Amino acid sequence: LQGIFVLGLPYALLHSGYSGLFLIILAAALCCYTGKILIACLYEENEDGQLVRVRDTYEDIANACCKKLSPKLGGIVVNVTQVMELIMTCVLYLIVSGNLLSHSFPYIPVTEKTWSVIAFATLLPCVFIKTLKIVSKLSQLCSLVHFVIILVVMTYCVTRIHQWSWAKFRLSIEFEDFLVSVGVIIFSYTSQIFLPTLEGNMKNPEEFGCMLNWTHFFACVSKTTFALTAFLTWGEETKEVITDNLPSFLQTLVNLCLLTKALLSYPLPFFAATEIVYACISRGNCSNYRSPLFALGVRGSFLLLTLLMAMFIPHFALLMGLTGSVTGAAMTFLLPSLFHLKLKWKKLSFLEKCADISGFILGFLCSLAGIVCSIKGLLEVFG
Repeated sequence: LQGIFVLGLPYALLHSGYSGLFLIILAAALCCYTGKILIACLYEENEDGQLVRVRDTYEDIANACCKKLSPKLGGIVVNVTQVMELIMTCVLYLIVSGNLLSHSFPYIPVTEKTWSVIAFATLLPCVFIKTLKIVSKLSQLCSLVHFVIILVVMTYCVTRIHQWSWAKFRLSIEFEDFLVSVGVIIFSYTSQIFLPTLEGNMKNPEEFGCMLNWTHFFACVSKTTFALTAFLTWGEETKEVITDNLPSFLQTLVNLCLLTKALLSYPLPFFAATEIVYACISRGNCSNYRSPLFALGVRGSFLLLTLLMAMFIPHFALLMGLTGSVTGAAMTFLLPSLFHLKLKWKKLSFLEKCADISGFILGFLCSLAGIVCSIKGLLEVFG
């Protein structure tokens, strides 16, 4: 919930004004809700009225919803969508790593792509990751680095408190800029892809709802405080990535922290994507597909694929924006709301049905707006 997207929140406030503060809070509430209803779809009541976990993955939920149309269609659509988003995320981390290294050591005559290859070399041990425990420990280190970055930026902002002014907030906003802000804010909270696996691996799954409430609450407070202090410090001069506003002596330190964060963030989407693919391939009866060597081959192939995409796909940021608009909104709002309505319709209250329908409509609008903005950007680039 505290990814690199957080560094773009002050820029989102620049283009959304006071409504941006409201959006940060609203997005936390909505993403928390869709996370809960997604996990609710994993459970059904038994004869004694007790909830039993009858499904394990996002794919299982999709198959249950589409079993009358086609037993496997829903799962295929969800898996393809998940893998696309996860691969794009991995590639983004590689590109960001190359960019950060290039800016941290400008005096070394090495291109960004070469720096990305160097960053890739440090990620080779990812092929040996077999369990979520290792990923969890790496993610914990990633969180610690993130808090160091936030602390450095906010400490610097507090030293400039005499420059703060609420007059810097916009009252009127441009619609297209506002849509960009909505995308940045909403997608800084997305975690639905990982939730079924996370809930299934918890020692006390019954505490999942409580965990989701507290994490989203603290994420909301953290994001609001960070975005507000940074925007009040730089106002109209706020850049797309707030660390670019820092003086050079701090910028290098923060860039190296961001590099560490990007590299530590890579294993989570990588592990999730390879597990999905490996599970789909090894579902058959052939024992060759269940061997450790084959699993190693799947992870190695994915690792190489992310590097090749980072090296050779032009204008990847715009393409990722286009893909993210579709997959991100679908996995976060569209599908959880649709699946919950389909599986639990008879047991839902009127307010719950309204909430699910609202989530579906919001996801559709966010996806449509993101697609329009991304295609427009691609058309401008290609003339």
